[in-house]
Amino acid sequence: MTTLFTAEHEWITTDTPATVGITVHAQDALGDVVFVDLPAVGATFNQGEVAGVVESVKAAADLYMPVTGEVVEVNEALRADPSLANSDPLNTGWFFKVRVADASQLTKLLDATAYDEFVKNS
Repeated sequence: MTTLFTAEHEWITTDTPATVGITVHAQDALGDVVFVDLPAVGATFNQGEVAGVVESVKAAADLYMPVTGEVVEVNEALRADPSLANSDPLNTGWFFKVRVADASQLTKLLDATAYDEFVKNS
């Protein structure tokens, strides 16, 4: 399994189903997360569409779908305790799992090295 990243600061794993969350950089920028609006299980989204919202004490930010697919599970623990997005964004703070419709879209995402460079240069 590999973790890939978007320019909008989401991460996605390459396992099946793929797991999606926000990056450490995103949660740092947002500050303390106080609410998450997760998509419904069974909902389908195209790559780049808004699939949810993350609200913090500072701002609200859209959560974009990294690839086209169907949501097959949401993280109910995150809904109950949104601070997981801050304390463990790459593990227990995941947002949802998706059945990827077009695996070729994964090749257009950033690997960890490219994402780190992107963040440094933004």
